[in-house]
Amino acid sequence: MSTTAARKPSKAAPAADYLDQRTGIGKAVKEFARKVFPDHWSFLLGEVALYSFIVLVLSGFFLTMFFVPSMGHITYPEDALPEAMQGVAMSEAFASTLRISFEVRGGLLMRQIHHWAALLFVASIVAHMLRVFFTGAFRKPRELNWLVGFSLMILALLAGFSGYSLPDDVLSGNGLRIADGVARAIPIIGSYVSLALFGGEFPGTDIVPRLFTIHILVVPGLIISLVTVHLILVVVHKHTQYPGPGKTEKNVVGYPVLPVYAAKAGGFFFIVFGFLALLGGLVSINPVWTHGPYDPSPVGAGAQPDWYMLFLEGALRLMPGFAEFTIFGYVLSLNVLIPGVVVPGILFTALATWPFLEAAVTKDRGEHHVLDRPRNAPTRTAVGVAIVTAFMVLNVAGSNDLIATHFELSLNGITWFLRIALFVAPVFAFWLTKRICLSLQRRDRELALHGHETGRIVRMPTGEFLEVHQPLTEDERWLLVHHEADRMLEIDPPEDENGVRRPGYRKDKQLQRLSRFLYEDRVEPVTPAELAAANAAHGAHGNGNGNGSHAEVESGGLREAFDRPEERASIGAGTDGRNNPTSS
Repeated sequence: MSTTAARKPSKAAPAADYLDQRTGIGKAVKEFARKVFPDHWSFLLGEVALYSFIVLVLSGFFLTMFFVPSMGHITYPEDALPEAMQGVAMSEAFASTLRISFEVRGGLLMRQIHHWAALLFVASIVAHMLRVFFTGAFRKPRELNWLVGFSLMILALLAGFSGYSLPDDVLSGNGLRIADGVARAIPIIGSYVSLALFGGEFPGTDIVPRLFTIHILVVPGLIISLVTVHLILVVVHKHTQYPGPGKTEKNVVGYPVLPVYAAKAGGFFFIVFGFLALLGGLVSINPVWTHGPYDPSPVGAGAQPDWYMLFLEGALRLMPGFAEFTIFGYVLSLNVLIPGVVVPGILFTALATWPFLEAAVTKDRGEHHVLDRPRNAPTRTAVGVAIVTAFMVLNVAGSNDLIATHFELSLNGITWFLRIALFVAPVFAFWLTKRICLSLQRRDRELALHGHETGRIVRMPTGEFLEVHQPLTEDERWLLVHHEADRMLEIDPPEDENGVRRPGYRKDKQLQRLSRFLYEDRVEPVTPAELAAANAAHGAHGNGNGNGSHAEVESGGLREAFDRPEERASIGAGTDGRNNPTSS
């Protein structure tokens, strides 16, 4: 005899039923809960960005209650902390920043959490975009999502710049002065841009209120909108995944959102929140009272912006000052225009258009849900490393004064060294990275064909000495052979059969040159015929023990899997030991 206890209805059930009947949200929640997300640490970079933004919104809401976005002049009270600021003339914005830090309970902690969260927010977005770039996750159908992520990065930079400019201290004032100089360097419209931005001559009285509105209203609203679009597109396109057994373009191997992934994501949010709280409580950042209110007269070393704007500072410091000309009575300041506008403009434009450029060069129209290994796209990987190298050189240049004072070196010597390094280091990094990727590809071919070297030498009955190789596992073999190498673009002849010049030939020729740069140097992946031949050769030699083939694979079945890509999941499928569900 068995009894079944009646399930007690949930108290939230009536409310959920009420909402579902009027909005149909139950179907959407059910569909989203069944979505599968792969389990890999690099996918957490996007989550770090999202959780950092949530911390920014929460801490920013607290700070907004006490900050005064005004450039009106006051004298700091004699009885207020810190003592060094007593009786000093300053703006209301700077005074309210001091009051938040010294008088509001928990104010300094929230300021520092907010600042650290901003740094982590930008860092995680950049790291996430680098992961997407190096693995080719921007390919069809995710080109638009790449543009969304790129826009989020630009908005993150704008949020950071507008945020650390609000306190109106010496550092933020210097940053605004540089922004004013860059705006004025734009030909024809520069002075009008500066007047519109500052409401008159620098610094004016409008810039802090305007930045406050941009920082707490415009930019967060745009970020929330784009994050929503980004997440919707992730669900619509399904998640990318790294290559491996059982992973194809038509499935996702991982965990469903509910209950596994949601629980893990919730716990990870508190880890990020706790990490930022520890940083805010233990590590001081941006102590504005040591710098004082903005005054254009003091000049000293150590005036650097946050790390994500440091490359612009470095570019301005490396550019020679003599690149300034007067044309028809107008001053053309190339020493500011090139590093402040042209260089970041070229960099960001190339970054935004790369997916479309690569698609045009490869003529690839298929969807890609399995990621590339960076070594299998050597030129793309080398370009990414070269850009990162140039970025690091510019960051170092932004701190050339600190390097000179701390290590007692010549400031001019450091500047000239970094000027040369800006042109030499990225080229060397490109060459070295590409050589490493090609070498790793050749190594992969050797492993796929011959297995792991064991260092064990045996003597055959014929007197021949051979090294015994350990066969690859199915997982290892899958990873090494399951990819296709992009090839150079083939174009039609310049003239048709009637001798008439073909329209669009010049454009195709340019794309072919770019294709040659991207894909001329490549290592072809192992083919089924090569694997079968290698297995046959090892089988003829034996495995050193006289008991059969060197690599235990059936060449016929392997060839069939190669010929039918949709069936490749059968090789090594189910070997991850976790019985992970898959979702189409």
